[in-house]
Amino acid sequence: MASLASPSTRAQPRSRWESARIQEVTIEDSFWSPRRATVRTQTIPQQEHHLRTGGQFEALRLGWQPGQPEPHIFWESDVAKWIEAASYCLASEPDPVLAAEVDKAIALLEGAQQPDGYLNVYFTVVKPGERFTDLRDAHELYCAGHLIEAGVAHFEATGKTSLLEVVRRFADLIDREFGPGGSCEGGYDGHQEIELALVRLYRATGERRYLELSRRLLEARGTQPFYFDLEQRRRRTPGYFASHFPQRDEQVQRFREYNQSHRPVLEQDEAVGHSVRAMYMYSAMADIAAEYDDERYAAACERLWESTTQRKLYLTGGIGADPTIEGFAGDYDLPDEHGYAETCAAIGLVFWAQRMANLHQTGHYIDILERALLNGVLSGSSIGGTRYFYDNPLASNGTVHRREWFGVACCPPNLARLISSLETYAYSRGDREAVVNLYVGGSARFDLETSTVTLTQDTEYPREGKVRITVDPDQATDLTVSVRIPAWCRDARLVVDGTPVSVESVLDRGYVRLTRTWQPGAEIELDLAMPPRRTWAHPLVAAAARRVALERGPLVYCLEGVDHLDPVHCLVLPRDAGLDTEPDDLSGLVAITAEGLATTARQETQMLYDDIPHQTSPARLRAIPYFSWANRERTPMTVWMHDGGA
Repeated sequence: MASLASPSTRAQPRSRWESARIQEVTIEDSFWSPRRATVRTQTIPQQEHHLRTGGQFEALRLGWQPGQPEPHIFWESDVAKWIEAASYCLASEPDPVLAAEVDKAIALLEGAQQPDGYLNVYFTVVKPGERFTDLRDAHELYCAGHLIEAGVAHFEATGKTSLLEVVRRFADLIDREFGPGGSCEGGYDGHQEIELALVRLYRATGERRYLELSRRLLEARGTQPFYFDLEQRRRRTPGYFASHFPQRDEQVQRFREYNQSHRPVLEQDEAVGHSVRAMYMYSAMADIAAEYDDERYAAACERLWESTTQRKLYLTGGIGADPTIEGFAGDYDLPDEHGYAETCAAIGLVFWAQRMANLHQTGHYIDILERALLNGVLSGSSIGGTRYFYDNPLASNGTVHRREWFGVACCPPNLARLISSLETYAYSRGDREAVVNLYVGGSARFDLETSTVTLTQDTEYPREGKVRITVDPDQATDLTVSVRIPAWCRDARLVVDGTPVSVESVLDRGYVRLTRTWQPGAEIELDLAMPPRRTWAHPLVAAAARRVALERGPLVYCLEGVDHLDPVHCLVLPRDAGLDTEPDDLSGLVAITAEGLATTARQETQMLYDDIPHQTSPARLRAIPYFSWANRERTPMTVWMHDGGA
């Protein structure tokens, strides 16, 4: 899988790129626009319903009494991610009804905030007096981080400061408590999130204390004496999740790795532990590398990136193979049916990959971002937008299905906020450089010192690989336009203003970089050949041994039982079988077809074991995009199929 992220092409950090702001981009795309409309019209209202009926909103009224079901320690994060997703929707399309519902939710948060800025229902009404005493388990800073992200998103989308003021008061309290002489000096969170949120808050407000707090939390992590050991001795209780992890006292190192507190972050070189926690922490580390121009953080991120993407990444862009810790297993340990690949982890990988691309100005990070987004993230929601996967296996015996909601509902609103903020991932900007990361129909505006340049994309991607980009400055402008060439593409053709240009002559770190004086109406035409292709895993990936998968363009494909007469685990793809395509109504894209084989037992015997090889019979194989599986009936599924080669 070296083509996914080639370490040989990495460059040292330069002046960093910045992601486009959501108001600068308009998405009018045949693939993404319907999905984003589904999030806005179906997903957001459905999630609001569950937050109201599930108790998340009601708990913010602080009316809980002993004897009633306890508010969950995660609940503020659910509300925050919903507000963030809704805010992005408001930025792209005004909606007075949705805006009013968001304002109501913000009013509840305002009412729940304590005079000193503290905001957490559980430790306000259920365990008053115990705030910040169980940082390892109780998720206070995790919830605070999501609240901060929501406050920044709401401010940037609407211009309103109501939630931003709430989260700033909370952040100021945390800065005092975790600063020199504070009650939690030297402390850090058990579930990382606040670190990246504080960087976002700094960028939105210009208040450098928030950036410095983020770095302080990161640099305290994993130092000795271990803070979580100290706080447990002070608390004299085993922690909120003690009953979930009865083996924690016997497996000390494993559970330090679980929340990445086993070593100082700058010394870590292997992706271990809970994968969502890791992704959020690595994202913050990349932010700190950029803001402080710190080569130590950049180097640590590179080591962890290589560990993650070269040895622990599913073909779908999913991460986290061990269900017992919702996290990483060993190198090449990537079980298909019994793996995990949590939706939130793939989302976190998107966050991290974006930051790495901006830091290094290198396209292979966006290759991983796109792989995770179009496969491991999109699979997390049904096509109808109201049923969800928490984990995303690469094989199923037919019992796996999406659910309307979860007791721990981190994934649904996380997915909604990512899809609703796609604008910020599609484009980046540099010093007089406009960067196209993703092929998405619509336009982006780049305000330069002396001119404004609009890029307009016209494409049917990922159905096909043709992309036309119109470069339209308001006057002739010197500018570099950089367009990513995906690593999966073996035949890319480029035409600029009607003149063919050799891709190799302008290819630099995964982008064709076109520097010239651009006239209004200039055109870039890109043709990315995307025939169906076979993919094999590293031989050490046991679950994929002697197996092959199908891909086309950025999409991973799978076989579903509903399309086949034979069990999918019996199907074989011969090496010499041609790969064709046909329209696929389910995904709106194309299916891959092939004349394959199916292994069957001898008709004259039904013996469990036999000394005669299995028979084979012709079978037509039909593979659909992985993200669209489990949208018809409950049926077996597999990404990896038997390889008919020698």
